[in-house]
Amino acid sequence: MTAGTAIVAAQESERPGRGGFGSLLHAEWTKFRTVRGWLIGLLVAVLVTAGLLLSGGDSCGGPGNSGCTLPLGPGGEAVNDSFYFVRQPLAGNGSITVQVTSLTGETPSGSVSGRVRARSGPGTGQSMRSGLEPWSKAGIIVAASTAPGAAYAAMMVTGTHGVRMQYDYTGDTAGLPGAVSALSPRWLRLTRSGDMITGYDSANGSVWVKVGTARLGGLPSTVQAGLFAASPAYSQVVSQSLGGSSATGGPTLATGTFDQVGLAGRWTGGRWTGADIGGPDAMYPQDPGTFRQAAGTVSVTGSGDIAPDVPGSGGGGGISISQGLVGTFVGLIALVVVASMYMTAEYRRGLIRVTLAASPRRGQVLLAKAAVIAAAGFVTGLVAAPLSLAVGERSAHAGGAFIDPVAALTLARLVLGTAALFAAVAVFALGAGALMRRGAAAVTVTILLVVAPFIIGTVLSAGGTQWPLRVLPAAGFAVQGAYPRYPQVTASYSTVSGYYPLPPWAGFAVLCGWAAVVLGLATWVLRRRDA
Repeated sequence: MTAGTAIVAAQESERPGRGGFGSLLHAEWTKFRTVRGWLIGLLVAVLVTAGLLLSGGDSCGGPGNSGCTLPLGPGGEAVNDSFYFVRQPLAGNGSITVQVTSLTGETPSGSVSGRVRARSGPGTGQSMRSGLEPWSKAGIIVAASTAPGAAYAAMMVTGTHGVRMQYDYTGDTAGLPGAVSALSPRWLRLTRSGDMITGYDSANGSVWVKVGTARLGGLPSTVQAGLFAASPAYSQVVSQSLGGSSATGGPTLATGTFDQVGLAGRWTGGRWTGADIGGPDAMYPQDPGTFRQAAGTVSVTGSGDIAPDVPGSGGGGGISISQGLVGTFVGLIALVVVASMYMTAEYRRGLIRVTLAASPRRGQVLLAKAAVIAAAGFVTGLVAAPLSLAVGERSAHAGGAFIDPVAALTLARLVLGTAALFAAVAVFALGAGALMRRGAAAVTVTILLVVAPFIIGTVLSAGGTQWPLRVLPAAGFAVQGAYPRYPQVTASYSTVSGYYPLPPWAGFAVLCGWAAVVLGLATWVLRRRDA
């Protein structure tokens, strides 16, 4: 059935002033479902949303990687757990206290943080120079085991962020500010009491301040504890695209110097043992570490990081599950065409007069149309989203990529949020069609305000290009963000990996606000001008 005959058939079933909003809603639904082209348009939206697949490729680190996977932390999140660990067993309660007198490092010669001398990086052939990454770190740590992803709590000095207490990869609490040096050392202490680990710092070794306490659930009676050093890989994203990003960079090194190492409690090892955690097969780049003891001083050099993974940030690691929804913007274009035509077809065929004669309450007519197209958009998104995620996951795994896992509630929000995104954009397009009365104009304006800023923000995700994703209807794409931002991880938080400048539901609220304003203006105009 064509749009014209469907509209006429629905209009003939209406009676002015009778049946109320329910009858009007039924008539509008009849118009919509009996136009084959509109239903085909919704099917196309589903198919193209699921049609842009994830690009897997080389997302699993460098040569020699034995498996495309990341360890999972205690909270189920994918983590980067690679560092150099100088340890002894601690059987029961106890404490470790150290003075840190320096933190130095080496970075690839092309990095911004590199400063002075160049040499060959160990085992890499890279040119290195002295310098520290902002989150280079060295300090003391208590860990459930040496297995990657094990529960831990640590007190550390960092490159530019002062003293921190970090635990279980996502926890981060600030301590004393400022850089460490021989003239401005830092004293660190960790105490264990059952599952509770408490961190302290001091500027003089006499006056101690509690930084924080972490509960490490299921901590065994004997844990591994001691000194550590780590330095995140330098990574610079050089290109962004809807299929992913590419980056340059390499491993960096950090060296912490410790003295006045004091142990209390049941330390059973008797001597320090050093080893790289993560090893050469870690997905993140990592150089071998070392430690030296001389005259009561311990020097520990390490590479890698102890932190949550940021998918799609370059330099190793996994990819975002949100990349499975990258086809959403194409599906929305198909939906926008259908939603606009649902309104403008009546103007084009001159049938809007019949509709308004049969239903004189013009605001109710537009509201009924909005309800129908919103429901159609929601169902379209509800079908498209899980299909897209399933197809994307299969494609990623076939390409050898690792997808960072998300909680069940986050997965549900991705599906329902995508469906709600489709519904809100459909209402926006309908309102634009009622305002402009021309399908081409309504489609163009909707694409420019909803889809184009998303594409621009994805390809050019730095600096000022983020503001359209805060204030324009494109902010609604934030509902597809899958992972939190971690301030203790320097990474490229780009839209291609599902990171947006607004929280998920805040961004969706911006889109809903725009849709409500456009629909309100359309209602006001419809009541005041001739059909």
